[in-house]
Amino acid sequence: MSNAGDLNNHAALLLCFHGETADIIKQNQTSMLVSEGSNATLSCTYGGNVYSLHWYQQKPGSRPEFLLLVDETTQHITKAETLERLSVSLNKQSKTVDLEISSAAVSDSAFYYCALFDKYSSIA
Repeated sequence: MSNAGDLNNHAALLLCFHGETADIIKQNQTSMLVSEGSNATLSCTYGGNVYSLHWYQQKPGSRPEFLLLVDETTQHITKAETLERLSVSLNKQSKTVDLEISSAAVSDSAFYYCALFDKYSSIA
Protein backbone atom coordinates (compact mmCIF):
# COMPACT_ATOMS: atom_id res chain seq x y z
CA MET A 1 0.00 0.00 0.00
CA SER A 2 1.35 3.46 -0.85
CA ASN A 3 1.88 6.27 1.63
CA ALA A 4 -0.90 8.24 -0.06
CA GLY A 5 -3.26 5.32 0.53
CA ASP A 6 -2.27 5.21 4.18
CA LEU A 7 -3.00 8.91 4.59
CA ASN A 8 -6.42 8.54 3.01
CA ASN A 9 -7.40 5.99 5.65
CA HIS A 10 -6.68 8.35 8.55
CA ALA A 11 -8.33 11.58 9.53
CA ALA A 12 -6.86 14.06 11.94
CA LEU A 13 -8.20 17.08 13.70
CA LEU A 14 -6.49 20.14 15.05
CA LEU A 15 -7.62 21.55 18.38
CA CYS A 16 -6.48 25.06 19.26
CA PHE A 17 -7.20 26.68 22.57
CA HIS A 18 -6.75 29.94 24.38
CA GLY A 19 -7.17 30.92 28.04
CA GLU A 20 -8.87 34.14 29.01
CA THR A 21 -7.79 35.98 32.12
CA ALA A 22 -10.25 37.26 34.72
CA ASP A 23 -8.40 36.32 37.91
CA ILE A 24 -5.77 33.91 36.61
CA ILE A 25 -6.39 31.18 34.06
CA LYS A 26 -3.93 29.70 31.61
CA GLN A 27 -4.29 26.97 29.06
CA ASN A 28 -1.44 24.51 29.29
CA GLN A 29 -1.22 23.76 25.54
CA THR A 30 -1.74 26.03 22.54
CA SER A 31 -2.58 23.36 19.97
CA MET A 32 -3.03 19.64 19.71
CA LEU A 33 -3.17 17.23 16.78
CA VAL A 34 -5.44 14.29 17.56
CA SER A 35 -6.22 11.22 15.46
CA GLU A 36 -9.87 10.60 14.77
CA GLY A 37 -11.34 8.16 17.30
CA SER A 38 -8.73 8.83 19.98
CA ASN A 39 -9.24 10.79 23.20
CA ALA A 40 -8.02 14.34 23.82
CA THR A 41 -7.51 16.20 27.09
CA LEU A 42 -7.28 20.00 27.15
CA SER A 43 -6.05 21.45 30.42
CA CYS A 44 -6.16 24.84 32.15
CA THR A 45 -4.49 26.01 35.34
CA TYR A 46 -6.30 28.64 37.41
CA GLY A 47 -5.86 30.74 40.52
CA GLY A 48 -7.67 33.34 42.55
CA ASN A 49 -11.12 33.38 44.12
CA VAL A 50 -12.89 31.16 41.62
CA TYR A 51 -16.63 30.49 41.57
CA SER A 52 -16.89 28.47 38.36
CA LEU A 53 -14.72 27.31 35.46
CA HIS A 54 -16.07 27.26 31.91
CA TRP A 55 -15.19 25.70 28.56
CA TYR A 56 -16.27 27.10 25.17
CA GLN A 57 -15.79 25.91 21.59
CA GLN A 58 -15.45 28.23 18.59
CA LYS A 59 -15.54 26.98 15.02
CA PRO A 60 -14.27 29.19 12.16
CA GLY A 61 -16.77 31.90 11.22
CA SER A 62 -18.93 31.23 14.30
CA ARG A 63 -19.27 32.71 17.76
CA PRO A 64 -18.00 30.81 20.81
CA GLU A 65 -20.47 28.19 22.05
CA PHE A 66 -20.86 27.18 25.69
CA LEU A 67 -19.79 23.58 26.35
CA LEU A 68 -19.84 23.21 30.12
CA LEU A 69 -19.03 24.71 33.47
CA VAL A 70 -18.00 23.25 36.79
CA ASP A 71 -18.65 24.87 40.17
CA GLU A 72 -15.29 25.05 41.95
CA THR A 73 -16.78 24.51 45.43
CA THR A 74 -19.40 21.81 44.85
CA GLN A 75 -17.92 20.39 41.60
CA HIS A 76 -21.45 20.41 40.14
CA ILE A 77 -21.25 20.26 36.32
CA THR A 78 -23.60 22.05 33.94
CA LYS A 79 -23.35 20.91 30.30
CA ALA A 80 -24.87 21.90 27.01
CA GLU A 81 -27.41 19.17 26.25
CA THR A 82 -25.81 17.48 23.25
CA LEU A 83 -22.36 16.74 24.65
CA GLU A 84 -22.23 13.07 25.57
CA ARG A 85 -18.56 12.73 24.48
CA LEU A 86 -17.32 15.58 26.69
CA SER A 87 -16.42 15.39 30.34
CA VAL A 88 -14.61 17.64 32.77
CA SER A 89 -12.37 16.95 35.72
CA LEU A 90 -11.37 19.45 38.37
CA ASN A 91 -8.36 19.08 40.64
CA LYS A 92 -8.58 21.70 43.39
CA GLN A 93 -5.13 20.85 44.80
CA SER A 94 -3.26 21.42 41.55
CA LYS A 95 -5.82 24.05 40.45
CA THR A 96 -6.40 22.43 37.06
CA VAL A 97 -9.56 21.89 35.06
CA ASP A 98 -9.44 19.40 32.17
CA LEU A 99 -11.83 19.09 29.26
CA GLU A 100 -11.86 15.52 28.01
CA ILE A 101 -13.10 14.67 24.51
CA SER A 102 -13.66 10.96 23.94
CA SER A 103 -13.63 9.42 20.47
CA ALA A 104 -12.56 12.67 18.81
CA ALA A 105 -14.15 13.40 15.43
CA VAL A 106 -13.14 15.76 12.65
CA SER A 107 -16.20 17.83 13.62
CA ASP A 108 -14.45 18.57 16.96
CA SER A 109 -11.81 20.67 15.14
CA ALA A 110 -12.12 24.15 16.67
CA PHE A 111 -10.69 26.67 19.09
CA TYR A 112 -11.39 25.78 22.73
CA TYR A 113 -11.45 28.45 25.44
CA CYS A 114 -11.33 28.07 29.19
CA ALA A 115 -12.60 30.91 31.33
CA LEU A 116 -13.47 31.53 34.95
CA PHE A 117 -16.09 33.44 36.88
CA ASP A 118 -14.70 34.77 40.13
CA LYS A 119 -16.51 34.98 43.46
CA TYR A 120 -16.54 38.77 43.37
CA SER A 121 -17.99 39.30 39.88
CA SER A 122 -21.43 40.84 39.73
CA ILE A 123 -24.13 39.95 37.27
CA ALA A 124 -25.97 42.98 35.91
